[in-house]
Amino acid sequence: MEIIDLRSDTVTKPSREMREAMFTAEVGDDVYGEDPTVNRLQEKVAEILGKEAALFVPSGVMANQLAIKTQTQPGDEVIVESDSHIFNFETAGAAFLSNVQLCPVEGNNGILNAEQVAQAIRSKVYYNPKTSLICLENTHNKAGGTIYPLEEIQKIYDLAQNKNLALHLDGARLWNASVATGIAPIEYARFFDTVSVCFSKGLGAPIGSALTGTREKIESARKYRKIFGGGMRQVGILAAGALFALDHNIERLKEDHDKAKWLAKELSNLPGMNLDLNSVQTNIIIFHMSGRSESAEEIISQLKAKGVLISEMGISTLRAVTHLDVSMEQIQKASATIKSLLGN
Repeated sequence: MEIIDLRSDTVTKPSREMREAMFTAEVGDDVYGEDPTVNRLQEKVAEILGKEAALFVPSGVMANQLAIKTQTQPGDEVIVESDSHIFNFETAGAAFLSNVQLCPVEGNNGILNAEQVAQAIRSKVYYNPKTSLICLENTHNKAGGTIYPLEEIQKIYDLAQNKNLALHLDGARLWNASVATGIAPIEYARFFDTVSVCFSKGLGAPIGSALTGTREKIESARKYRKIFGGGMRQVGILAAGALFALDHNIERLKEDHDKAKWLAKELSNLPGMNLDLNSVQTNIIIFHMSGRSESAEEIISQLKAKGVLISEMGISTLRAVTHLDVSMEQIQKASATIKSLLGN
């Protein structure tokens, strides 16, 4: 039975060409800063995002947590959107690793406006935690891959500057936002003190993210990466996959966006389907089922038995993600399978 995996854009396998690039990669000891392929990747990412330096890390979670660790003190508070990845999917890392608390603010499709952020900033009364950092997410995973408007980022940046607060961007899927809008990553990144990006979401690399910022912040992050257990040795093998992904797999993200919009439109008229087509801006589809006896978990199990894999985002909420390892023909097959199960 053919398996069509729409659980995430992290399930992709490296292509033959990517594997060849990894096989032939020149390597050294990255803990000593001597891996030439890692160094080349870090220089390239820093240049793309207009930052002084970058640090290659194993995961997006580590990149985000390093950003928090290097820009807060124990007892501080960090403003995040209530459905953000940092708040929901990083295993309370901010509390565990940095001894800070998160202040979740409910946005509109994952987007906070400057007024909401301003209201969440603590006054300097002694019994309040100190607000020190604001984290935004672009694109926003749990909201369905929605794109942060550049003009709203500018307003939040102005607020952060006025209040002397640091600003971090969880840009795991910033590449998607850039391709969808035509706005270069550097234009988004220039408003942020630190930016994290991912190579295994959408771009097809098997592993890896990067954190970018000033040289001072990245040197601090390098120290904490070691403390967190993320110091890697001859890791140019993996960095080569990320370099290949940057060189070959960014522009093709438009194909994934087109596949997601097509699938969303096909599913939007199913009975009990609550799917906001306006939220399908990139490669993620979030849909809610109402009036059905089955839970999301049960629907997922039934689809799995028919060869279609999707993921759960709540009791009655499901997610499908398009990516480079799923063809348009497979998307059409998945649509027919989902319709046959949920269309009654």
